[in-house]
Amino acid sequence: MSLPVFVLAAIADNGVIGDDNRLIWQLSSDLKRFRQLTLGHPMLMGRKTFQSIGKALPGRETVVLTRDLGFAAEGVHVAHTLAGALDLCRDLATAMQASGIAVVGGAEIYAQTLPLAERLHLTEVHASPHGDAFFPVWDKSLFKVISKDDFSSSPRDQYAYSFVDYQRVGT
Repeated sequence: MSLPVFVLAAIADNGVIGDDNRLIWQLSSDLKRFRQLTLGHPMLMGRKTFQSIGKALPGRETVVLTRDLGFAAEGVHVAHTLAGALDLCRDLATAMQASGIAVVGGAEIYAQTLPLAERLHLTEVHASPHGDAFFPVWDKSLFKVISKDDFSSSPRDQYAYSFVDYQRVGT
Protein backbone atom coordinates (compact mmCIF):
# COMPACT_ATOMS: atom_id res chain seq x y z
CA MET A 1 0.00 0.00 0.00
CA SER A 2 1.46 3.32 -1.04
CA LEU A 3 0.61 6.22 1.20
CA PRO A 4 1.62 9.79 0.46
CA VAL A 5 4.40 11.33 2.49
CA PHE A 6 3.83 14.93 3.48
CA VAL A 7 6.31 17.29 5.08
CA LEU A 8 5.38 19.88 7.71
CA ALA A 9 7.87 22.60 8.59
CA ALA A 10 8.06 26.16 9.81
CA ILE A 11 10.89 27.91 7.98
CA ALA A 12 12.25 31.42 8.46
CA ASP A 13 13.05 33.56 5.44
CA ASN A 14 16.74 32.67 5.91
CA GLY A 15 16.01 28.92 6.03
CA VAL A 16 16.34 28.57 9.80
CA ILE A 17 14.06 26.00 11.45
CA GLY A 18 15.54 25.93 14.95
CA ASP A 19 18.34 26.77 17.30
CA ASP A 20 19.88 24.65 20.03
CA ASN A 21 17.19 21.99 19.50
CA ARG A 22 14.29 24.34 20.16
CA LEU A 23 11.72 26.43 18.36
CA ILE A 24 12.79 30.02 18.04
CA TRP A 25 9.45 31.79 17.64
CA GLN A 26 6.03 31.92 19.16
CA LEU A 27 3.40 31.16 16.51
CA SER A 28 0.25 29.85 18.12
CA SER A 29 -1.46 29.59 14.72
CA ASP A 30 1.34 27.35 13.40
CA LEU A 31 1.01 25.01 16.40
CA LYS A 32 -2.74 24.75 15.77
CA ARG A 33 -2.14 23.99 12.10
CA PHE A 34 0.46 21.37 13.03
CA ARG A 35 -2.06 19.68 15.30
CA GLN A 36 -4.79 19.78 12.65
CA LEU A 37 -2.57 18.32 9.93
CA THR A 38 -0.99 15.58 12.06
CA LEU A 39 -3.92 14.30 14.13
CA GLY A 40 -4.78 10.76 13.13
CA HIS A 41 -1.51 10.26 11.23
CA PRO A 42 1.79 8.61 12.00
CA MET A 43 4.51 11.22 12.44
CA LEU A 44 8.12 10.55 11.46
CA MET A 45 10.76 12.60 13.23
CA GLY A 46 14.36 12.46 14.31
CA ARG A 47 15.50 11.86 17.87
CA LYS A 48 16.47 15.48 18.51
CA THR A 49 13.08 16.70 17.30
CA PHE A 50 11.36 14.18 19.56
CA GLN A 51 13.50 15.27 22.51
CA SER A 52 12.61 18.91 21.85
CA ILE A 53 8.91 17.97 22.01
CA GLY A 54 9.57 15.81 25.05
CA LYS A 55 6.72 13.33 24.75
CA ALA A 56 4.49 11.42 22.38
CA LEU A 57 1.64 13.64 21.21
CA PRO A 58 -1.93 12.41 21.67
CA GLY A 59 -3.97 11.29 18.68
CA ARG A 60 -0.91 10.43 16.62
CA GLU A 61 1.65 7.64 16.45
CA THR A 62 5.26 8.81 16.70
CA VAL A 63 8.09 7.08 14.86
CA VAL A 64 11.55 8.27 15.86
CA LEU A 65 14.35 7.65 13.37
CA THR A 66 17.71 7.53 15.15
CA ARG A 67 21.17 6.07 14.79
CA ASP A 68 21.25 5.61 18.59
CA LEU A 69 20.64 1.88 19.04
CA GLY A 70 19.94 2.40 22.74
CA PHE A 71 17.26 5.04 22.28
CA ALA A 72 13.84 4.26 23.74
CA ALA A 73 11.01 6.49 24.91
CA GLU A 74 7.58 5.80 26.27
CA GLY A 75 4.80 5.83 23.72
CA VAL A 76 6.97 6.00 20.61
CA HIS A 77 8.16 3.57 17.96
CA VAL A 78 11.86 3.55 17.11
CA ALA A 79 13.51 2.83 13.76
CA HIS A 80 17.17 2.91 12.78
CA THR A 81 16.87 3.19 8.98
CA LEU A 82 14.69 5.38 6.80
CA ALA A 83 13.28 2.31 5.03
CA GLY A 84 12.42 0.73 8.38
CA ALA A 85 10.84 3.95 9.62
CA LEU A 86 8.69 4.30 6.50
CA ASP A 87 7.60 0.65 6.70
CA LEU A 88 6.60 1.19 10.32
CA CYS A 89 4.75 4.39 9.41
CA ARG A 90 2.87 2.59 6.62
CA ASP A 91 1.82 -0.18 9.02
CA LEU A 92 0.68 2.37 11.60
CA ALA A 93 -1.14 4.43 8.96
CA THR A 94 -3.01 1.35 7.80
CA ALA A 95 -4.02 0.49 11.35
CA MET A 96 -5.08 4.10 11.97
CA GLN A 97 -6.81 4.40 8.59
CA ALA A 98 -4.67 7.48 7.99
CA SER A 99 -4.42 9.18 4.61
CA GLY A 100 -0.65 9.66 4.73
CA ILE A 101 2.58 9.90 6.67
CA ALA A 102 3.60 13.20 8.28
CA VAL A 103 7.30 14.07 8.36
CA VAL A 104 7.89 16.71 11.03
CA GLY A 105 11.65 17.19 11.31
CA GLY A 106 14.41 17.87 11.91
CA ALA A 107 16.80 18.97 9.23
CA GLU A 108 18.37 15.56 8.55
CA ILE A 109 14.98 13.84 8.35
CA TYR A 110 13.70 16.54 5.99
CA ALA A 111 16.74 16.08 3.75
CA GLN A 112 16.16 12.32 3.58
CA THR A 113 12.41 12.50 2.95
CA LEU A 114 12.00 15.52 0.65
CA PRO A 115 12.65 13.35 -2.45
CA LEU A 116 9.71 11.16 -1.34
CA ALA A 117 7.29 13.91 -0.39
CA GLU A 118 4.15 14.40 -2.43
CA ARG A 119 3.05 17.45 -0.43
CA LEU A 120 4.73 20.15 1.63
CA HIS A 121 2.78 22.07 4.27
CA LEU A 122 5.10 24.95 5.08
CA THR A 123 4.77 27.87 7.42
CA GLU A 124 6.99 30.55 5.95
CA VAL A 125 8.00 32.72 8.88
CA HIS A 126 8.79 36.26 7.74
CA ALA A 127 11.84 36.81 9.92
CA SER A 128 15.55 36.00 9.76
CA PRO A 129 16.51 34.76 13.24
CA HIS A 130 19.81 33.20 14.22
CA GLY A 131 19.71 29.43 14.23
CA ASP A 132 21.77 26.30 13.83
CA ALA A 133 19.25 24.09 12.04
CA PHE A 134 18.18 24.80 8.47
CA PHE A 135 15.57 23.39 6.13
CA PRO A 136 17.37 21.71 3.23
CA VAL A 137 17.63 23.49 -0.09
CA TRP A 138 14.93 22.06 -2.35
CA ASP A 139 13.96 22.35 -5.98
CA LYS A 140 10.79 24.44 -6.04
CA SER A 141 10.29 23.62 -9.73
CA LEU A 142 9.29 20.09 -8.66
CA PHE A 143 6.29 21.46 -6.76
CA LYS A 144 3.39 23.79 -7.43
CA VAL A 145 1.72 26.03 -4.88
CA ILE A 146 -1.81 24.81 -4.27
CA SER A 147 -2.70 27.29 -1.53
CA LYS A 148 -1.19 30.28 0.20
CA ASP A 149 -2.55 32.35 3.05
CA ASP A 150 -0.69 35.35 4.48
CA PHE A 151 -1.03 36.51 8.09
CA SER A 152 0.25 39.47 10.11
CA SER A 153 1.95 39.22 13.44
CA SER A 154 -0.36 39.41 16.44
CA PRO A 155 -0.17 39.04 20.22
CA ARG A 156 -0.27 35.24 19.73
CA ASP A 157 1.92 35.12 16.63
CA GLN A 158 5.32 36.76 17.03
CA TYR A 159 6.04 37.28 13.32
CA ALA A 160 4.10 37.68 10.11
CA TYR A 161 3.89 34.33 8.31
CA SER A 162 2.34 32.48 5.40
CA PHE A 163 0.83 29.01 5.26
CA VAL A 164 1.92 27.63 1.89
CA ASP A 165 0.92 24.20 0.63
CA TYR A 166 2.81 22.60 -2.23
CA GLN A 167 1.98 19.55 -4.35
CA ARG A 168 4.65 17.64 -6.24
CA VAL A 169 4.19 18.20 -9.97
CA GLY A 170 2.91 15.09 -11.71
CA THR A 171 1.20 13.48 -8.68
